Amino acid sequence: MRNNIFPVFSCILIILICFVISEANHQADNLYTLLRSKRSKNGPLVTSYHTELEGSDAANAHQYYVEAQEGLMEADRIKALPGQPLEGVDFKQYAGYVRVDPKAGRALFYYFVESPKKSSSKPLVLWLNGGPGCSSLGYGAMTELGPFRVNSDGKTLFRNNYAWNNVANVIFLESPAGVGFSYSNTSDYHRNGDKVTAEDAYTFIINWLERFPQYKSRDFYIAGESYAGHYVPQLAYTILLNNKNKNQTFINLKGIAIGNAWIDDATNTLGLVDYLWTHALNSDETHEGVITHCDFVNEDNSTKQCDNFIVKALEEMGEIDFYHIYAPLCINPTLKNSSTVGSVHEFDPCSDYYVEAYLNKPEVQKAFHAKLGTKWTACTRFNWTDSPTTILPIIKNLMASGIRLWIYSGDVDARVPITSSRYSINSLKLPIKTGWRPWYTNNEVGGYVAAYEGLTLVTVRGAGHVVPSYQPERALTLVSSFLQGLLPPSKP
Repeated sequence: MRNNIFPVFSCILIILICFVISEANHQADNLYTLLRSKRSKNGPLVTSYHTELEGSDAANAHQYYVEAQEGLMEADRIKALPGQPLEGVDFKQYAGYVRVDPKAGRALFYYFVESPKKSSSKPLVLWLNGGPGCSSLGYGAMTELGPFRVNSDGKTLFRNNYAWNNVANVIFLESPAGVGFSYSNTSDYHRNGDKVTAEDAYTFIINWLERFPQYKSRDFYIAGESYAGHYVPQLAYTILLNNKNKNQTFINLKGIAIGNAWIDDATNTLGLVDYLWTHALNSDETHEGVITHCDFVNEDNSTKQCDNFIVKALEEMGEIDFYHIYAPLCINPTLKNSSTVGSVHEFDPCSDYYVEAYLNKPEVQKAFHAKLGTKWTACTRFNWTDSPTTILPIIKNLMASGIRLWIYSGDVDARVPITSSRYSINSLKLPIKTGWRPWYTNNEVGGYVAAYEGLTLVTVRGAGHVVPSYQPERALTLVSSFLQGLLPPSKP
C-alpha cells in the first residue's frame, strides 16, 4: 500500500514556488514538484528498502551492460574549453558519453577533471546534483566545486581556487537520461525514477572504469546535494550489493557525503517549518497553528486549519531566496558585456543564467564532445516513477557496512535546513562519539561538527543550499577532511 504524504505538501509546495524568486528550474524547485506529486493518485510509487547487505543475493538478479572502451578515454580528452583562462590550467579534463542501455539508446554525459598535482595518488569522487532532474555539470561543475565558473558575459570562464579537484579526481555526472546533455534515443524518460537512476549510474561507473582503467582500484567516494540525498545512498547501496557478485567489477567504495540532503519526508518537512520560525521568518502564532493542526507523519490526523496556517506562514516570509535566506536576489539576469572577471568569494545570484548561455554555445558543446544542437537546461521535469518516503533504512545499512558517511548542511538554507538533517539523524538514536564543537578554516569558525557511531554531521557557516557556491573555502576544508577520514580542524 502507498504511504501517504501529509496534506501540508499540497499548499506548501504551490505557495513556495510563488514566493521564491530564483531560477525557474532550480534543483530545489524540482524537489517541490516531486513531493507534491506524491500526494496525487498518479504520483510516484513509494518504494521501501528492506534488503540487508549481509547474506543478500540481490546483486545476482540484475545483469549490467558493459562494453569495450578502448581508445575512448583519449577521444574524450578536452584540449581547452572556450573562454578558459590562458594561464594556470594545469590539469587534464575529459568529457563525453557512456552508454548505459544500448537497446534504448540511453547515454549519460560526464565531465571529469583530474587533480593538478599527484593525481595518481588521489581518490576518485563522483558528484551528483539533485532535483530530481538537475545537472551536475551546470550546478556542481560550473557554479559550485568545479575548476571553473562562468563570467557574467556568458562566454568566458574564471578559476575556482577552491575546486575539489585540488584534493581529488572528480567526475560530474548528468543523471538520469534526459538531464542536461544526457539522452535516450527512444525518449523513454517516463521510466525515470529512483530505481532506474541508481541502476544507470551504476552501469555508468563500471563502464567508465573500463574507459579509465587506471582508476579501477582507486579509493572511490560519492557526494551530492539536495535530492541526491536519495541518489547517493541508493547508488552506494547498489555498489555494495554488486561488490558481492564476483562477476561484477569491484568498486572500492570508501564513503559518501550528502549536503542539505532530502532523506526523510516527515522529519525534513518538520525541520523546514521549525527553521522558518526559529529564523524569524514567521510569527509565534502562525508557527503554533502549524504545529497544532498539522501532522507530519499521518495525514489523517491533520485538520482543515493546517493548510491555512501553512499559507499564512509562507505569506509572512515574503520574497526572499529560500535557498539562502540572507542572499541577494537575481534582479537582472541579462548577460553583461563587461569583461570583468568574477570572484568565488562573491557568489553572483544570476550565475545560473550565465551558465545556461555558456553551455548552449556551439563551440562549447563541441569542446565538451556533447551532441551539437542540444538545448541545454539546468533542470528537466520528469513524471518520476518511484521515490521512497525515507532513505533512513538505506543509511542504516550503509553505516553497518562500515563505509564513511557524512551529512553536511549549509546553515542558511531553508529548503532542506539544518533542522531537517538534525531531526533525521536524531531519529536514528545513535551513540555520540565526539560532541558538538566548532571547526575552523582560515582562522574563522567554518561551522560545527558532531560525530556519531557510524555517521558524522557537519554544518557550514554562512552557506546556503548549494554549499560550495557560497562558501567555497569552507567547503574545500570539509571535503578534504572527509576524504582523509578526519573531523574538520578543531583549532584556528
